[in-house]
Amino acid sequence: MWWGVAAALLANVLYSTGFVLEKRALGNLPALTAGRPLRLIRSLLGSPTWLAGSLALAAGFGAQLAVYRALPIAAAQGLFVAGLVLLLLLSSVILGERPTVRERMGVLAVLAALAMVVASLRDADPVGDHAPTGRLLAVCLPALAAGLWLYLAAGRRARDPTRPPATGVEYGVAMGLLYGVSSLAVKGVSGRLTGRGVGDTVLALLRTPYPYLLVGTGAAGLVLSQAALQRCRASLIVPVCTTVSALFTAVLGSLAFGESLPHDRLRLILRLVGGTLAVAVLIVLPRHDEPPAAPAEVPALVEESPDGT
Repeated sequence: MWWGVAAALLANVLYSTGFVLEKRALGNLPALTAGRPLRLIRSLLGSPTWLAGSLALAAGFGAQLAVYRALPIAAAQGLFVAGLVLLLLLSSVILGERPTVRERMGVLAVLAALAMVVASLRDADPVGDHAPTGRLLAVCLPALAAGLWLYLAAGRRARDPTRPPATGVEYGVAMGLLYGVSSLAVKGVSGRLTGRGVGDTVLALLRTPYPYLLVGTGAAGLVLSQAALQRCRASLIVPVCTTVSALFTAVLGSLAFGESLPHDRLRLILRLVGGTLAVAVLIVLPRHDEPPAAPAEVPALVEESPDGT
């Protein structure tokens, strides 16, 4: 169990570093749009800083595989969300982003909520390694459709000049659903990594939906997340994305992989209250940034004479 915890902490460091490096690189690139994916990818590949961030994220993915082999889904998500503290610190120091008091309180509430989820876990909790295909697709396909619809709707609202600037909550929820499906695919892949040989392992994986979901969500996430991250603050969009992904994976993923809810009443209450609190925080987070204050009028230094001179 403890090596799984260490792998989760390492993944947190790698993911937070990767997101911050990508966000910093995006600030120096021309405006990106998901509607022109080839141009977007060419721009990204020409940035050394972005490439460094993507390598950090890839290494975090490797650490995530180790986590899912050692810990139940809900426990893993609780540890991943704890990395939001590091993300906020890095985005403040490196990117100069300053979350509002309301946003900081929201992130603290999310951490408290997921601490409840982690407190509801025990070493003896089952670790599932396979989900029936029908059940998995029944969970993943509606989430992908909802995430894509929400992303497109957020893009249309962002282009409306009559609306104040968006904070990125909608983008974060959309990406959270996408990455939630990706997490279930990672969980399934990790359960198929056995010691029976590379060839047999690859063939066994190709007979499941996991690699196809992983490749599809990875490609879509590359295009959609970079455009959203360029438009909005990393200190808000990434915590929202992480929270949605964690809740989706912990709740629906646990059901898909047969990891049952606790039977003990206190542990069950902790898990349900923690999940409800995290969802409530997402609902009340501000959807738009405050418009910049109008500059104060500078008083005239010389009074006009009655004749206008």
